Amino acid sequence: MASLIDRHTGFLAELRRSGLPVSVAEGLDAVRAVQAVGLLDRESLRAAYAATLVKRPQHRPTFDTLFDLWFPAAVGDGAGSRPDPDRPARTTDDDGRPVQPALDPQVQARRGELAELLLSGDDAGLRQFARLAVAEYGQTPGQESWFSFGVMRAMSPDTLMARLLNAVLTGQERGGMAERVARRTFRERIARFEDLVAGEVRRRIAEDTGVERTARIAVRPPLERLDFSSANRAELAALRREVYPLARKLASRLVQKQRHGRRGRLDFRRTVRASLASGGVPLTTHHRPRRPHKPELVVLCDASDSVSAFAHFTLLLTFALREQFSKVRAFAFIDATDEITRFFAPGTDVTDAMTRLASEADLVWITGRSDYGHAIKVFDDRYRDAITPKTSLLILGDARSNYGGLSLPVLRSMVDRARHAYWLNPEPRSRWDTGDSAASRYGELVPMYECRNLTQLAAFIGELA
Repeated sequence: MASLIDRHTGFLAELRRSGLPVSVAEGLDAVRAVQAVGLLDRESLRAAYAATLVKRPQHRPTFDTLFDLWFPAAVGDGAGSRPDPDRPARTTDDDGRPVQPALDPQVQARRGELAELLLSGDDAGLRQFARLAVAEYGQTPGQESWFSFGVMRAMSPDTLMARLLNAVLTGQERGGMAERVARRTFRERIARFEDLVAGEVRRRIAEDTGVERTARIAVRPPLERLDFSSANRAELAALRREVYPLARKLASRLVQKQRHGRRGRLDFRRTVRASLASGGVPLTTHHRPRRPHKPELVVLCDASDSVSAFAHFTLLLTFALREQFSKVRAFAFIDATDEITRFFAPGTDVTDAMTRLASEADLVWITGRSDYGHAIKVFDDRYRDAITPKTSLLILGDARSNYGGLSLPVLRSMVDRARHAYWLNPEPRSRWDTGDSAASRYGELVPMYECRNLTQLAAFIGELA
């Protein structure tokens, strides 16, 4: 058993590895907070650590998962949670055939206990029941490991909804407000039970294989450090909310770059008036302030299989940027190029837009594999008018062209026509120029930035100042 100091230092190290910003000073603050609340009340201990270490609400789920691993509520089966030896979990009948949960009276008795706990909302009892259910139904047939599927299959909490509603809506009209409130309440309690089971399974696995290994498998990075390529549908929705303020900042930075170092037209009257103080000699010239305007934006996105998940982020960014720029045109390419602006009208779901893009956009020329050279030529031939002196050009892709042509002169002419041009590459910088990557050759024409998560996107925007 590790000492408390080892637990503390290991916990803080794992928080940092998972992307939470925890300084040495904050670690010392956590020690003082723990001394103040003591160690007997686990939830007070959790609150003390959270108050000193967690800075953003988005970081709390990661913190809670790691806290439960490093400071588990039980060891082994846990006191009071051992299965009843007189009622072992049955997986086969007397003939060795699998027993279906619906036909097993022992399983049905457990489901009745679960229904009572869901009905009462007893969180402590639900936690204890989750521990018991994992002990009985949470191991693989050969008992090599632990998993949640066996518990969910046996308990089937979603199928208890009708029983729960009948218990609380006796004599009331169905389909009204009361039923909707009850359904929402029971869904939340069922989700809570599923979370408790998942946490108990992680605890069991951590005891068998080690806390550090389990943490690396079970914990996803916080949203700002999550790779766009690994985001699921729910995380894409959260990314969309985070991208909007970054899009506003990007638009304002591009306008600032437009104004810096460029004077407006000469203000003749003010210049003549100021020259009277120097005998009519215009020692100081005055200029009219430039009138800021929303810049135009062209987004050119690689939609090949190698960066298909990154393309979801591209659409998220384009959705957000269209509100900040006077004109946004988006283009996608594989080995041919097509305009995709039509696919993301306001209110369109990003996943639906990607589905339409894959089926309707004309992105394939011959092979259907990335060909940056031909795609750039097609863009210049068909959409030359998209880039003007008011345009900011944003290219998103991994710069891997399957050893084909690169069309560098064409890209140079596009960059020369644009007001600004930038390239965001979703690959780690360490992989640039490996294999068929032409990152450095394209980077000589267009400033290229590594951009795999929100933190790197914010850093790119910050460098535009």
